[in-house]
Amino acid sequence: MQAIVQKLAQELGQKEIYVENVIRLLDEGNTVPFIARYRKEMHGTMDDQTIRLLSERLTYLRNLQARRDEVKAAIAAQEKLTEPLAQSIDSAQTLAEIEDLYRPYRPKRRTRASIAREKGLEPLAQQLREQKGNVIPILQQAAAFINEEKGVCTAQEALDGAQDILAEQLSDDAEVRSKLRALLFRTGILTTIGDDADDRTYEMYHTFSEPVHRIQSHRILAINRGEKEGKLKVSIQGDENQAQVILRRALIHPKSAHQEVLRAVCMDSYNRLIFPSLEREIRNELTDRANEQAIHTFALNLRPLLMQPPVKGKVVLGFDPAYRTGCKLAIVDEIGKVLKTAVIYPTPPHKKIEESKKILQQLCQTYGVQCIAIGNGTASKESETFVADCIRTLGGKIQYMVVSEAGASVYSASKLGAEEFPEYDVSLRSAVSIARRLQDPLAELVKIDPKAIGVGQYQHDMPQARLGEALDGVVEDCVSSVGVDLNTASAALLARVAGVSKAVSKNIITYREQNGRFQQRKELLKVKGLGPKAYEQCAGFLRVLDGKELLDRTAVHPESYQAARTALLLCGYTEDDAANGNVSELSKRFESLNAQDVAQRCGVGVPTLHDIITELQKPGRDPREELPPPMLRTDVLELSDLKTGMELTGTVRNVTDFGAFVDIGVHQDGLVHISELSNRFIKHPSEAVQVGDIVQVRVLSVDEKTKRIALSMKQVSK
Repeated sequence: MQAIVQKLAQELGQKEIYVENVIRLLDEGNTVPFIARYRKEMHGTMDDQTIRLLSERLTYLRNLQARRDEVKAAIAAQEKLTEPLAQSIDSAQTLAEIEDLYRPYRPKRRTRASIAREKGLEPLAQQLREQKGNVIPILQQAAAFINEEKGVCTAQEALDGAQDILAEQLSDDAEVRSKLRALLFRTGILTTIGDDADDRTYEMYHTFSEPVHRIQSHRILAINRGEKEGKLKVSIQGDENQAQVILRRALIHPKSAHQEVLRAVCMDSYNRLIFPSLEREIRNELTDRANEQAIHTFALNLRPLLMQPPVKGKVVLGFDPAYRTGCKLAIVDEIGKVLKTAVIYPTPPHKKIEESKKILQQLCQTYGVQCIAIGNGTASKESETFVADCIRTLGGKIQYMVVSEAGASVYSASKLGAEEFPEYDVSLRSAVSIARRLQDPLAELVKIDPKAIGVGQYQHDMPQARLGEALDGVVEDCVSSVGVDLNTASAALLARVAGVSKAVSKNIITYREQNGRFQQRKELLKVKGLGPKAYEQCAGFLRVLDGKELLDRTAVHPESYQAARTALLLCGYTEDDAANGNVSELSKRFESLNAQDVAQRCGVGVPTLHDIITELQKPGRDPREELPPPMLRTDVLELSDLKTGMELTGTVRNVTDFGAFVDIGVHQDGLVHISELSNRFIKHPSEAVQVGDIVQVRVLSVDEKTKRIALSMKQVSK
């Protein structure tokens, strides 16, 4: 275990004592958000992402150790485990190294080599490998192994069998495989061929080649998908000459009596056994790396999407575009309660534009609509033009925003959607979801499987369990960062709070329905299934905004309430001062004191004390309010309006490995290639932008035929 601690400390750049503490906290069943927020003194203020990475690596290293133990036990059962072999297994740093060492001892199906062994040809193989100098010709030696009863009828058959044994032994040599694997990674070329002239999706891969060590993750995923769909043939070309040098050095002694025969063994071993196996391994490793990169990018995109500032205190109309079935409308009040639903037909084939305009304008005036959220799916372009025209007619007082409707249909048809809105059909539920996404993205998007939110690339090709685990962690961290109103949160939102299961979230709703609003956090202990441990994990993330206890509105954990009261007194304030917002000098007064001394008197660590002071200054604060608000529009551009050199303001909708897609209000997102994101060199687009950013862009080119817009963020005037 100490070796694991040391390795994690080295990888993460953390002190070993902090790593040990986090491992112990995780093993005790504490959640990552709880550890990150409320146990800072124990881990040196690692953030939640670092702790999650530590947890993932801990699981990998423990699994690696378990595999070491399994392999040693399996070899020991064959009575072949030597001290040097055990040491080699213990020092192996990757699963591939362990499997290479185990390969000669792993039970095999019948192979050419095993058949040759059954025929008694292993001694001949040893002679072939070990004989030096001048000896009798090998075929004469092989003649001694002719045994028709065992199926060896000629000397050549005996020699062939001996060569098969040596070829397999060579392919099972751990050191040889390690060197050849490294060679293929260093010099291998991945090539693809596609012969479908009409295939535009994979056109760039019809004749494509790139060094294995340089190929980018998104290309690996595209190639894999093309291969799976039967559009591409994929292979890796290696440096066979260098490979043969490695093999010959491993097998052939400089004074060997049978060099020509052994060279043939090296060639056969490489072409028939080693290369196909290593090619599969390298393809799998490239895919694993690409998957991890794609999952990482997805998580990077999901976090800012969930943390987009809410549009609070506004009546919003959700507009779910469609053609034949009509556009569904849903008006929700300031807190998301549905006021009215309707269906209009401004889009083809109906084109009832004037009738639809009257209905929309009447609804906006009757219910005081201030914002319109338009889904970005089918018929979004026509719908946006229609809405912009209506807004102009109404005097431009209403603003709109195109909202991603990814996953809205999944939610609408789900059991959760049916439970929440049993009186509405599936399409109207989508309109409600779209409206609420503008009001509070986090509260609405947590109802949807993160994989369906659509801010990544090739998400359907990912290992779904791994992707789900990573994205669920992001959702949990975001919900914990913002906090949840215990008296208004849905069961879906409550279930995303650290320490709260789906069953317990429903029990919280049931308790609220039966007993009325929560007055204090500690009432949670009365909820069925929510015991002391769960309370410890979740209490700090749940808020009672209008209850009896001021500190229940904050992120201060109940275990630190007394510390918070003491800190207020030491700074010359009371709880009433904090409740009434009369603590503007709190931070200044705290800074004038000795933080270590105050922390000691409060009975907490300095990092926790700093968090308490921050919370007391703004009880019930929402960290999303400190971010730039989303960009709302009143008018729309056409693709034909765009000219090269035009400068526009847009919203980043998606970030991929090769660039960022930006909504500039023309129905079609433009691409800012990674080379156009910054004047400085960046390795990944996430270094320059994230989902939800408001950015200034310049139009580089517009292709109206393919509807492709190339944008740049370099040297854009401000």
